[in-house]
Amino acid sequence: MPWILNLAYVALLLVVSPVLLYRRWVHGKYRDGWGEKLWGRLPERDGLRPCLWLHAVSVGEVLQLRPLMKLLTVQRPDWEFVITTTTRTGLDVARKEYAEHTVCYCPLDFSWAVRNAISRLKPSAIVLVELELWPNLVLTASRLGIPLALINGRVSEKSFRGYCRIRPLVARLLRCFDLLAVQNSEYADRLWALGAPSERLHLTGSIKFDGVQVDRSNSKTAELRQFFGLRSDEKIFIAGSTQAPEESFALDTWQSLRSEFPNLRLILVPRHKERFEEVAALVTSRGLTLQRRSNPVRTVGDVLLLDTLGELGACWGLADIAFVGGSLTQRGGQNMLEPAAYGAAVLFGPNTWNFRDIVEQLLARGAARVVRTATELTAIVREFLQDSGAANELGRRASAFVETQQGAASRTVELLLRLPVSNAQTTPQIRAA
Repeated sequence: MPWILNLAYVALLLVVSPVLLYRRWVHGKYRDGWGEKLWGRLPERDGLRPCLWLHAVSVGEVLQLRPLMKLLTVQRPDWEFVITTTTRTGLDVARKEYAEHTVCYCPLDFSWAVRNAISRLKPSAIVLVELELWPNLVLTASRLGIPLALINGRVSEKSFRGYCRIRPLVARLLRCFDLLAVQNSEYADRLWALGAPSERLHLTGSIKFDGVQVDRSNSKTAELRQFFGLRSDEKIFIAGSTQAPEESFALDTWQSLRSEFPNLRLILVPRHKERFEEVAALVTSRGLTLQRRSNPVRTVGDVLLLDTLGELGACWGLADIAFVGGSLTQRGGQNMLEPAAYGAAVLFGPNTWNFRDIVEQLLARGAARVVRTATELTAIVREFLQDSGAANELGRRASAFVETQQGAASRTVELLLRLPVSNAQTTPQIRAA
């Protein structure tokens, strides 16, 4: 199986290579980490202490690890921790958030890269966030007797249908896991239907709820307020985690309302750093001035642009009205828990299948609103500005909902500490796949 998979991966890489090369040349992506990705040349450990290898695909999963890492480092100060990620933005955020730990790219699922990575890291256990079923990684770790855990597990309806087509392979992979900690019973049922052993399935809730800040007076939010020069009497409309054309929609809304509500301010936060310049150009093309967070010389601008990584969570604490992007496009939505936790009046589009369970719970509690068009976005923002009481009540319900859902991180850590983690020098020698 490893070499069949290798051939399939090579074929796929050849097919997508023109796209990769284009994005490398035009957008500056995929220029680093190829030694780690293709050959598994991860940092080498001596293996004298137990090591937990945690893999988080991108920024969202990386940030989910924050409450877990706080608990784990306190309860297991003698352990080493390695955090791997797949994307460049994920790597940048991980290096900032976990500077005291080893952070690097995860190897691609080639058998030789996986073997080399395990040989160099000597992990005592491997933890995958949400659902990362890479066959060579899972099967190699299982063959070597390295405990495997899935945390904050989720299986969307679309993924479930796809996995059902290859159920024998998926079932084999799921049986390799010592722990399958999932967010809710629906996801647990799907994993069980795919062949997961029921005795290894545990409901923990979503650790996304534990990783959010609820205090608007926290130091990072206060720093952003001071940097942008925001006054207490101003109303802050934030469009965050946006994709094109959502920034245009937010600008349309702000421009159509600014004369009616002169104290309304707009902060744009694009989802990907590759689009920071594009969004900046969009603002200035409308004859508007721009204040950028990345500019060390503080200026005053009509529109505020948060063009740095890892600060959106704190920025949501400034919002009176929060539009969560990726929801008026086909992205499937972005994390709306952070603005909800702060008690902002949360808005998002109809395309939120990535967070379907959370969206359903927010809407059932009257704690968020759906906007289906750019025109509707303007109408609802105007409604909230005219009736601050309704906006405040929406935010109060949202923050109350988040508070009732917290506690998954501690339940997850309790399960992780039951894994048979030991000194990695006892790990069997890695055999050729």
